[in-house]
Amino acid sequence: MAACAANFFTHPLDLLKVRLQTTKGANGGLTTVVRSIISQQGVLGFYNGISAAVLRQMTYSMARFATYEELKKQMSSSDGSLPFYRMAVAGITAGAVGGICGTPADIVLVRLQNDGSLPAAQRRNYKNAFDGLFRIARAEGPLGLFKGAVPNVSRAMLMTGAQLCSYDGFKQLLLSTPYFSEGLLLHFSASFLSGFVSTTITSPFDVVKTRVMNAGSNSPYRNLFQAMVLITKEEGIRALYKGWTPSFVRMAPQTILTFIFLEQFRNFYWNRYSIRKQVRFE
Repeated sequence: MAACAANFFTHPLDLLKVRLQTTKGANGGLTTVVRSIISQQGVLGFYNGISAAVLRQMTYSMARFATYEELKKQMSSSDGSLPFYRMAVAGITAGAVGGICGTPADIVLVRLQNDGSLPAAQRRNYKNAFDGLFRIARAEGPLGLFKGAVPNVSRAMLMTGAQLCSYDGFKQLLLSTPYFSEGLLLHFSASFLSGFVSTTITSPFDVVKTRVMNAGSNSPYRNLFQAMVLITKEEGIRALYKGWTPSFVRMAPQTILTFIFLEQFRNFYWNRYSIRKQVRFE
């Protein structure tokens, strides 16, 4: 629920990131892409693929958050403490689970978001996320739903490891200072720093994932390493960080809103649970 709620605010930025990442060469800056979307599709064009975005959060985010929280409980010491290296293992493992679960929705999301930039004859014109899933399975086979799974899972492992671990790490670090206490300011600060770290670490994998998923059956990319080498050779090393600005501008509020919503939903749930079960949490 937290990730879905945050996604409605940040989806336009994610769409801009995908459009920039699928543009080869130096053409197509941020301003050009924004103008193109508005002129061709209007303001609602920024919400192309929203159904797939929600489906992705309901698979990818739900799986990784649930796995991470369970692994944290299982890997904690008897006194409740959790060393950072165990936190990192929990985050990376949770990312792998989430990446596998979310890959089909991610493919549909990338294609829906990029459809508007293609010539009319090349557009896929998926009606919604489920229509996209069925048509991909029919046209490319069931394995087509997992095209780009390796870069996607690799990105998800780095993303979850960096995002969730750095959030918990920054939260503990800030709480150790006299300037922060449990509350919105703490959640905002820790999630902002987490967004910066996770965006920078995952950007090359995000670019490769987007290119592979958007390529369809005629992809020039054979694997993760070959794709990185080919993109760097043809477009330079900076191409692997294409879309970093909209990605960070999206990731920062996405991370902030996700963790703020998560903390509020968690507090609401436990407060209601304690009243219903008549138990007290210290």
